[in-house]
Amino acid sequence: MFELTELTALRARLIEDRELLENRLRANDHYGMAESQRWYTNELSTNDNHPGDLGTETFEKGKDLSLLERDEWHLRRIGEALEAMDQGTYGLCRTCGHSIPLERLQALPDTLYCVQHSPRQMKPFDRPVEEELLNPPFGRTSMDEQDSYNGFDGEDAWQIVQSYGNSNSPALSENPSADYEESTIEAGEHEGFVEPIESFLATDITGRHVAVIRNSQYREYLASREGDRELEWTEVDQEADDSAGQSPNPSQ
Repeated sequence: MFELTELTALRARLIEDRELLENRLRANDHYGMAESQRWYTNELSTNDNHPGDLGTETFEKGKDLSLLERDEWHLRRIGEALEAMDQGTYGLCRTCGHSIPLERLQALPDTLYCVQHSPRQMKPFDRPVEEELLNPPFGRTSMDEQDSYNGFDGEDAWQIVQSYGNSNSPALSENPSADYEESTIEAGEHEGFVEPIESFLATDITGRHVAVIRNSQYREYLASREGDRELEWTEVDQEADDSAGQSPNPSQ
């Protein structure tokens, strides 16, 4: 299938790569995986460290672990390729059995698959188990897909939490004139009411005494000419004006 000189050159490449990887792992003590995270901080305990510093060390530890796994995976591929050479199956795709082009082997001497069946092109399905609860967002606490439910759910809980501050800024908003309050998810969504008028019209427990709460929704309601100030007239105002001998019409 291949000339002896070509196969010899590929074997030499594999042996050279294996030696480089093994020397690297010995020199850096397998990326320091033998040491605990406590070694990074030179302290007996990490409890009194700043969370940011400990987070940095945790990130570095995770990065070293990924580099170690990469090198060990590469060593395993090299070993399998050398074993295939000894068995006379090197250069044949493990999946379809067809010959692997020489150009591909020269670029990736440790490959055992053709381009069409390379595992690197397949999407991994080993996703974290947590995603079973987090998909869709907010997991089982999201009720947006249920038309019959309009109560408080996980998305509402997140909106309340993020209202206290997050990493979003007006620069990331689609609205150039937005402020920090408008940069949150569904910032314009009404909270506790459906129609604006419901937010500023109130009654007591009996439902007989009506009051008007002069909030931002009330001011927007008047500015949009959807109502007039006579809505503010309550029984309390009527009694006060009657005792003062004033007209019950606020416009007079």
